[in-house]
Amino acid sequence: MPEFLTLDDVDVNNKTVLLRIDINVPYDEKTGEISDSDRLREHAKTVKELSDKGAKLVILAHQGRAGDPDFIHLDQHAKLLERHVGKEINFVDDVVGEKAKMKIKSLGSGQILLLDNVRFLEDETTEKSPEEHTESQIVKNLSPLADIFVNDAFSVAHRSQASVVGFTPLLLSCAGRNMADEVGSLEGIFATMRMSKHDTFVVGGAKPQEPLDVISHIMKKGTVEKVLTGGIIGNLFLMAKGYNLGAPEDYIKKKNWVEFLSQAEELIKKYDDKIETPVDLAIDFNGIRKEIPVEDLPTDHDVLDIGSETIEKYGKIIKESITVGVKGPVGKYEDEKFGVGTKKILETVGESHAISLIGGGHTLNAVDIYNIDKTKFTHVSLGGGSLIRFLSGKPMPAIEALKKAAKR
Repeated sequence: MPEFLTLDDVDVNNKTVLLRIDINVPYDEKTGEISDSDRLREHAKTVKELSDKGAKLVILAHQGRAGDPDFIHLDQHAKLLERHVGKEINFVDDVVGEKAKMKIKSLGSGQILLLDNVRFLEDETTEKSPEEHTESQIVKNLSPLADIFVNDAFSVAHRSQASVVGFTPLLLSCAGRNMADEVGSLEGIFATMRMSKHDTFVVGGAKPQEPLDVISHIMKKGTVEKVLTGGIIGNLFLMAKGYNLGAPEDYIKKKNWVEFLSQAEELIKKYDDKIETPVDLAIDFNGIRKEIPVEDLPTDHDVLDIGSETIEKYGKIIKESITVGVKGPVGKYEDEKFGVGTKKILETVGESHAISLIGGGHTLNAVDIYNIDKTKFTHVSLGGGSLIRFLSGKPMPAIEALKKAAKR
């Protein structure tokens, strides 16, 4: 049983409900347009349910970060979300001003309003406790107008930000369907992993810190038998084993990732028999994919994928596994030439008999690009950083805030 309330525990009929979702989606700088995503489709289910139950629904969401090209208004999001919900969604280009407040006050039962990008507020992204955030702009201005707070955004559950945790000390608070399903599914998969002896975790991507923390945690807990590495993570572990990568190594050093290399070296010392690294690599040889064994390193070319022998080796391990987790692509999946590894790994996981978990924005994007059937996986998580934090065994601020609210 969850330690927090869910939609089954609250009566939303004719109540003003603040719903936090995450519809942060891909954005094309050239066209200025956003793309549809699983996040919109999944959150639409909670939006529709609340509206059908008669809630006066106010949606809180964000897009991008200040200073980034995708830091935009949410008018396009309202239109895409409307398609999935099948109901009219009003949008207001305001968050806490009089325009937004008037729209909220005028809502009728079952009506839906999407406020503008909550990150337009300067204090939204400040990391504070839920109690401290009761003084944040969005909480001070909107909590007096609302009856219930629903958090459906597992993908930002690792953030202790105003719209994520600030309403929980003041309002009746519960988890939405996506949040509750994510937590329940992940806890179930981890329970299986703790009992199994044949569990595998595939770790890729281009951001070392959090994946290295995950590997460290699951190794200490003894919850996996093998970790299969690719992408920047794979390169770091190859360096930790003493390989000179050449150009890829120069890239890592330019990023000032020396501390990550030290962390990888420590992990290799302790768990060399459990951490698998590529045996061959695909390099960009003047625009052509060329595969080289690691014995031929260093290289003057960019390493952009794992090679065929590594794909075969990893595939055999996956097929023998009872549970498999995948976080991050093992190559530059956006380029078809270098998406071979990512595509084959995901297909193998989907076709295996293993209990499978995949997650992270780039992983899900790769699934979409290569038209891989999502129903073949046991659980598809919308979380990226939040999934990593959950896997790392660290507290999740949004979940902790909901648990605390349930005890009041």
